[in-house]
Amino acid sequence: MLETLISFVFTTATLAISPGPDNIFVLTQSIVNGKKYGLATVAGLMTGCIIHTTLVAFGVSEIIKQNPNLFFIIKLFGAGYLLYLAYQVYKSDAKIALSTENVERKSTLQLFKTGFWMNVLNPKVTIFFLAFFPQFLFSDTLSNVIQFYVLGGLFILISFIIFSSIAILAGKISDYIKQHNKVGVYLKWAQIVVFVGIALLILL
Repeated sequence: MLETLISFVFTTATLAISPGPDNIFVLTQSIVNGKKYGLATVAGLMTGCIIHTTLVAFGVSEIIKQNPNLFFIIKLFGAGYLLYLAYQVYKSDAKIALSTENVERKSTLQLFKTGFWMNVLNPKVTIFFLAFFPQFLFSDTLSNVIQFYVLGGLFILISFIIFSSIAILAGKISDYIKQHNKVGVYLKWAQIVVFVGIALLILL
């Protein structure tokens, strides 16, 4: 149980640190507008994650209860999707594109709403949660709904800490990225290892 949760935390942290649309958006907003605005964006993004967690918690839990074989198919789908994500990362440019030009200035409330809707209206987040969370169910005694909410809570907590750190340290992170071109390469391969590793655990 504890080992599974520790693995989940480590995996989540690796993915949260790796450059993506969400944390790059937080970084640029913080650089242009200030850390308060970056934190407002983070709050919106994490609130959106609650919606996705709820959809997966009740949807997948009902499937497990009614048809365990179908749940096995979901796990196989999860492995395939994670391998697909690994391939997409492999094909992508390792250079971290950081541009603060033409970044629209918004209020903290507007940025909260932007972060929320960016997350909620992105179907890829639901698909990712569907592929990712079921691989880390950790208890034979707790209900699946509770387990999914525990995983969702950990995912949100870890992501919030890392994204908030990005917002607060935006200037220093931006300077570091500009001075160390290879940081994108390291983070790119960290993502690939995580995605392939989880997929292999499911398939083997």
